[in-house]
Amino acid sequence: MTQSRRKTFFSARLLLTMFVALNLMAYSQNGQAEGLFRVGERLTYTVSLEKFPNVAYAEMYVASSGKIGSADVVEIRTRARTLDFASAAFYSLDRSRTVFASPISGLPLYIRHADLSTGLPKESFADFSLTPTPNFDLATLIYAVRRGPGTGSMMLQEGDRTYAVSYQQTGIETLTTDAGTFETSLITVQSEYFTEIGLRDLRINVSSDDARIPVLFRSKTEKGQLRMTIASISNDAPVVQATATPVPAATPRPVATPKPSPTPRPYVPNMPLATDLAFVLGETLEFKISTNGMEVGTLVLRAEERNQFEGADSLLITARLANLIGANPAFGNGGEAFARVDPETLASQRIDVKFSGGLASANHTAVFDQGTSTVNFGSATRIEVPVGTHSLLSLVYALRSFNLKPSRDLSNPVNDTRVAVFWIDRTSIFTLRPSLVEVITLRGEKISGQQISVTTGIQSIDQLSPKIWLGTDERRLPLRMTIGTYQLDLVSSKVSPPQ
Repeated sequence: MTQSRRKTFFSARLLLTMFVALNLMAYSQNGQAEGLFRVGERLTYTVSLEKFPNVAYAEMYVASSGKIGSADVVEIRTRARTLDFASAAFYSLDRSRTVFASPISGLPLYIRHADLSTGLPKESFADFSLTPTPNFDLATLIYAVRRGPGTGSMMLQEGDRTYAVSYQQTGIETLTTDAGTFETSLITVQSEYFTEIGLRDLRINVSSDDARIPVLFRSKTEKGQLRMTIASISNDAPVVQATATPVPAATPRPVATPKPSPTPRPYVPNMPLATDLAFVLGETLEFKISTNGMEVGTLVLRAEERNQFEGADSLLITARLANLIGANPAFGNGGEAFARVDPETLASQRIDVKFSGGLASANHTAVFDQGTSTVNFGSATRIEVPVGTHSLLSLVYALRSFNLKPSRDLSNPVNDTRVAVFWIDRTSIFTLRPSLVEVITLRGEKISGQQISVTTGIQSIDQLSPKIWLGTDERRLPLRMTIGTYQLDLVSSKVSPPQ
């Protein structure tokens, strides 16, 4: 994404608007005629703004049902996050909401907000279990809309203010998305609340079948039309096996032909990557490694292939040490690292690090579960991590799409970018501090590069002052990397299709 395109993007206010919309979509699926929540149902959405696709994603999960005290509740979780290249360029949004709601009244009993936009969680709570509220929150509002008739009104409470909300069905539309083709009812929602946060002409398409899935959300904003489209629908509720009971034979009765489900699109391996990323599938980068002016070997980075990994679309990124010269205690006999990431967001799926010599101390395998924001590693150890946590290898590729503009006032580095990174057995918040563009000598040529200083919060690494220089064109190639006395210079860049 070019700098000029980034300047036309959305503001922090618009990102707040987007989060509101994501909450609205997340809960509308619960508004069924019979007033029931579907425990186990998980809906995911892609978000676009005007001509920019995939600027964010959202997920909703009806996690459980049970009791708080003597009250029956359902637990609903939502998460909304801008993608890495949008987060760094404009505003970082990473928020989640958990609501325990009454399955009968639809009103919230307990609400927990978590904001991980800065890498460190900020939480707030609202407890209505002892003093019930007559007002809906953003989560339960659309549940009430879906449960009610085609036209109605209600009260919304967000923060310390309450607002009147009205809605009505205004049409019928057929929509085709990645999740299938749907016949939908078009619902128009109006409230002063939405006007205040910059949403105009708020419309939601809800499937006309019994599932009542919110298929598409649309609204006009100061930066163009915001669209949130259903990407996948799944249900992981446990299947209860009924016990067979003999019954008298009965005359068969006609059974209506079930409505066919959308046929999943066949998976095609090695599809091109999104154009917003600064690299392409098959890109191979070779770096010369030197220390104190002496060459010791090469490092080869490659966007290897795009295929299915454990049922999910996955991009394989590799790093290999090769052509080692002489004995070097740091590198031993070499080694390699493999990272699996989401091809659209570059969110980590798995990392395997297998080096020898001194680098063997960094060896580890970690499996990322973006759905639960956890990482498994070691002897089945599991820890919670911020949404969108990177591995070190995925970060090297992701930062190329970040908008790393230096601060105008070097004494006030307001443009530092903070990223959560899992390293060996813990998550650290890496700080990327951009400098002004400078001229460096690479392969005997003068070339423009931007220095990015990296602070990891890990003392053993930070004392080596890691830095990376990125090219200034749209590819944002890593031209040079330094850590301690070691320097890695880019010597070749090529693209070869996956085998």
